[in-house]
Amino acid sequence: MRSINLFLIDDDATYVFLTKKTIKLTNYNAAIKEFCDGKEAIDYLQSIMSERELWPDIIFLDLSMPVMDGWEFLEEYALIVSAFDKRIPLYIVSSSISPYDIDRAKNIPIISDFIIKPLLKEKLIELLNDIETQ
Repeated sequence: MRSINLFLIDDDATYVFLTKKTIKLTNYNAAIKEFCDGKEAIDYLQSIMSERELWPDIIFLDLSMPVMDGWEFLEEYALIVSAFDKRIPLYIVSSSISPYDIDRAKNIPIISDFIIKPLLKEKLIELLNDIETQ
């Protein structure tokens, strides 16, 4: 089983802590990179463009964050995603149950899916298994 680079973009410390615990329960070898806002994540992505081994294999993105929220992150990410020569699954993981947010996400091609928090172990294993088969 290869190591998976997982990016967790969320400002909720409790959720990040619980998600990291859940990831450990999957027995996947996941290198988790945490970002507390979208700007921090975009800046880091731009800084690693030439270092393929640091690229994320999967991104979990919250919508409601300070500095740069999830929607603003997606606007910036859309401008740089083509520089990555692999498909990087990006999941919105949000506590929002707004039909507007869910529909908006479904109309953005770079979003793989919209998951309502919490991210359960079974769902996480399914998503990580999908990466393994790519």
